[in-house]
Amino acid sequence: MISKKMETALNTQINAELYSAYLYLSMNSHFNSVNLQGFANWMRVQALEEMTHADKLYKYVADRGGRVVLDAIDKPPANWGSPLAVFDDVYKHELKVTSLIHALVDLAIEERDHASNTMLQWFVNEQVEEEANADALVQQLKLMGDNGYGILMLDRELAKRVFTPPVQAQE
Repeated sequence: MISKKMETALNTQINAELYSAYLYLSMNSHFNSVNLQGFANWMRVQALEEMTHADKLYKYVADRGGRVVLDAIDKPPANWGSPLAVFDDVYKHELKVTSLIHALVDLAIEERDHASNTMLQWFVNEQVEEEANADALVQQLKLMGDNGYGILMLDRELAKRVFTPPVQAQE
């Protein structure tokens, strides 16, 4: 059985993951509106990943005898000035999510909730990848500056990204 404190914290994280999906869908819409379909694709895949993360937490809470309570999702921004501005926001957002995951791990340790701590280690590792991917794109966009050819080349590269559900989330 999961403690009420951990249940509440995980419910908050489910909301944060759903907000992340909402944010990335907004970014997808932004890129669609400026005809950068590859960038839009990257954001759509990212939104699907975030939904998978929310679902993984949702199932975990239910499996531990807790109750998932969904909350309102904040409205995300809708417009950005450049691809770099978008990915700066992606990177900052992923840093925030990492801090939220770390706080959950700290709570699991405090509560001596070994099952939650073990489950959360998947998210700790996932955030290392999320931050690295976002930072790499920020650095590439900084290197190319306003070079339209570079942005178009990156757009083509990002169009190749496909959503692959993690094995742990397939149940």
